[in-house]
Amino acid sequence: MLHNLIKQAAADIAVAAPSRRSVLMGGGALVLGAMLPIRMRAEDATGPKIVGPTDPRPHAFVRIVADNTVTVLVKHLDMGQGIMTGLATIVAEELDADWAQMRGEFAPANGELYANHMFGVQGTGGSTAVTNSWDELRMAGAAARAMLVATAAQRWSVPAAEITVEKGAVRHAKSGKSATFGELAEDAAKQPVPTKVTYKDPARYSLIGNAALHRLDHISKTNGTAQFALDVRRPGQVTAVLARSPRFGGTVKSVDDKAARQVAGVIDVITLPIGVAVIAKNSWAAMQGRQALTVEWDDSKAEKRGTEQMIADYRALADKPGAKAAAKGDAAKALAGAAKVVEAEFVFPYLAHAPMEPLNATVQLTGDGGCEIWAGSQFQGVEQKVAASVLGCKPEQVKINTLWAGGSFGRRATPNGDYIAEAVTIAKAYPKAPVHLVWTREDDIQGGRYRPLFLHRIKAGVDASGKIVGWEQRIVGQSFMAGTLFEPFTVKDGVDSTAVEGASDMAYSVPNLAVDYHLTESPVTTLWWRSVGHTHTAYAKEVMIDQLAKAAGKDPVAFRADMLQDHPRLLGVLKLAAEKAEWSKPLPQGRFRGVAVHESFGSFVAHIAEISLNERQQIKVERVVVAIDCGRVINPDVVKAQMEGGTGWGIGHALRDQITLTDGVVDQTNFDSYEPMRMSDMPVVEVHMVPSTLRPTGVGEPGVPGAAPAVANAYFSNTGKALHVLPFAGRGAV
Repeated sequence: MLHNLIKQAAADIAVAAPSRRSVLMGGGALVLGAMLPIRMRAEDATGPKIVGPTDPRPHAFVRIVADNTVTVLVKHLDMGQGIMTGLATIVAEELDADWAQMRGEFAPANGELYANHMFGVQGTGGSTAVTNSWDELRMAGAAARAMLVATAAQRWSVPAAEITVEKGAVRHAKSGKSATFGELAEDAAKQPVPTKVTYKDPARYSLIGNAALHRLDHISKTNGTAQFALDVRRPGQVTAVLARSPRFGGTVKSVDDKAARQVAGVIDVITLPIGVAVIAKNSWAAMQGRQALTVEWDDSKAEKRGTEQMIADYRALADKPGAKAAAKGDAAKALAGAAKVVEAEFVFPYLAHAPMEPLNATVQLTGDGGCEIWAGSQFQGVEQKVAASVLGCKPEQVKINTLWAGGSFGRRATPNGDYIAEAVTIAKAYPKAPVHLVWTREDDIQGGRYRPLFLHRIKAGVDASGKIVGWEQRIVGQSFMAGTLFEPFTVKDGVDSTAVEGASDMAYSVPNLAVDYHLTESPVTTLWWRSVGHTHTAYAKEVMIDQLAKAAGKDPVAFRADMLQDHPRLLGVLKLAAEKAEWSKPLPQGRFRGVAVHESFGSFVAHIAEISLNERQQIKVERVVVAIDCGRVINPDVVKAQMEGGTGWGIGHALRDQITLTDGVVDQTNFDSYEPMRMSDMPVVEVHMVPSTLRPTGVGEPGVPGAAPAVANAYFSNTGKALHVLPFAGRGAV
C-alpha cells in the first residue's frame, strides 16, 4: 500500500554525518557554500551557544554577481510570513549591503546543506526559521564581507584594516579607491573562507530593527509577477484532481468512469490505492470529470462516528485517569483543602487550515527515473524522500523547486508528504506529460489534516488568601505525531508533548499540579495547526485563570502578575500590554476588557482584548493590544504583521469555525460553511515590542494562543459566563 510506503520513507529519514563539498563558483559571481551539519552544537562552556555549524559557510547562502545584486538563498518556505525578507536582512546587515541591492531566492532541496537545525530535516515550522538561521546567516554575511575586503586589499595593495564597507560599497579613504560588491565578486569567490568572523557591533545596526525596510516580495506580489505553485505551466502539462473517500479511512471498492471519460477535456481516469485520478486538459474539465464518476467506497475501516459521539467517547475517557504529563506536589489533597474550587470542561473542535492557495504541485518525470517538482514546499527534506520512495529512485534524483505559497498555517508540512506523494503517484501512473495535481476548496475543507478535536477537564482551587493551591487537568485528543518520524522525540510514555504543551509546563506558580492525557485514535487525519498544542491549552488555562481570579476576588492582571514573579519576560509583556491598554482606567460604557498571557515557541505574548456586545449579547471585538517579547527584532514591520495576523487568526476561528462530522462525513464544504474571518470582524490591533538584545525567537505562531481567551475573558468580565466550548457561535456569544 502507498500509505505504508510513504510511512516507511518518512521513518527512514536519517541524520547524515556532515562532509565537505567544494566551493561552488560561477563565472563573474561570488557563490558563497559548504556542507552543513544538521545538529545543534555549542562552541564551548564559556562561549556563546551557536545553533548550527560553528564555522562560517557563506557559499551556501550568499550569491553576489557582476550587476551588484546580492541574493540570499533561503532554505525556508515563505508562505506570507516574511521569512525571505527576515533572513535576507540578517545577511545584509553583516555584509553592510545596501537594501536596494538585496534579493531572495528559495534554496534547492538539500538536507545536508539546508537542514533546519531545530528538527533535523530541511523544512519550515514551529516558528524556527529565524532562530535556527540567525547564527549561520550572520556568519555567512560577515564571512562574505571579509572576502570582499580581502579582495580589495590585494587589488589595491593596501591593508585590509584600512578598508571600510558601507551600503554595498567597498572603500579605501586614503587612496580614494572604491568598488562595488559586483566588481569584486569574481575574485572574492577565490578567497579562502574565514574560519572565524567578527560580528558587527549591534550598536551599528542600520537594517536589523529598521521599521522602514520594504519586504523583498512587495513588488512582485503587487504586480502579479511572484510565482506561486498554482501559476506553474510546463510544456504539455495536464491537470489532475483526485476523488477521495468521503469518509476517513475509506478505500476504493469499484469505479464506473464511463461518464467521466465522455466529459470534454478529460484525457484519462486512473484508479489508484489513494483514490481515483481524473486527468484533463485543464482544472475545470478535471473537476467536471470527477463529478461524473460513480465510485463505490469500502468503508469497513472508515470513521463512521459523528462529532457528538466522538465527544461522548472523549468524556467517557475523561472520567478515568490518563498518562501522566505533569505531577508536582499533591493536587488532590490541595484541592480538598481549598477555600474555593472551580471546575470546567472545555471542548475544542476539529479545525481546517484553509490556506488561500489550496494544495497543489506539478511533477515532471525525468529520464533518470527521478522527477522534478514545483510546489510551495514546506518540508523539502520529507517530500524529497517520499517522492523518491514512490518512484523507486534516490532522493538526489528528486529536484524540488520551492515557490511562493499562498498560506499554509502548517498544512503544507506533513510527516508523510501527503499531497506531494499523491502528485508523484499520479505522475508515475501517467508518465506521458507533466502532471499538475490541484486540490479544490472542497478537497481542502473536507480533506482532513485538521487541528485535532480536544476535550479538557480542569479542577482548580484557591486558598483563603486568593492564591492557587491546586490544579488538576485532563486532556483528551488525537496525536498527529504518533506513527511519524517525530514520534520518538515527542511521544513518551503515552503522552504527546504537543498535546499538553502550555499546560504541563505552565508558567504560573502553582505548587500542586497534575496534568494527564488520553491519546485517542481515529482514521480522521490530524496535523499541527498554527501554534500547535498552544491553540487549545492556552485557551483553557487563561479562561480558567480568569474564573479563579473572580473566585479569589482579584483583578485578572494583578492575579496573573502575582504568579509570574519568577518569569520576568512573561511578566514584562503583561505589564506592557496593561500599560498600553490603560487597564486601570475605566472603559466607555458598553466596552469590556479581557486579558491573556502565554509563552510559546520561545516568545512571550500578552493580549488585552476590548469588546462590545449588542442587544443579544453577541461579541464584537473592537480593539486588541498586543505586547511581544521575541528577543532581538529583525523586522519590526514583519513582527507587527504577524501579531496582527495571529490575533485575527485566533479570534476568527474562535468566533465561528469548526469541522463537524455526521456519520463520519464532514459537514462543511467551502467558505460558506467554514466561514473565515471577515474584514468586518477584524479589530484594531496595536502591537508593542519589548526591546531586547537576546537572540531572536519566533513570531509566526506566538500571536495566536492568547487572542481568543482574551476575548472570552472580556465576555466573562461582563456576563459572568465563561465560554468553555468553541466556537463562540451557537453559545449566545456570536
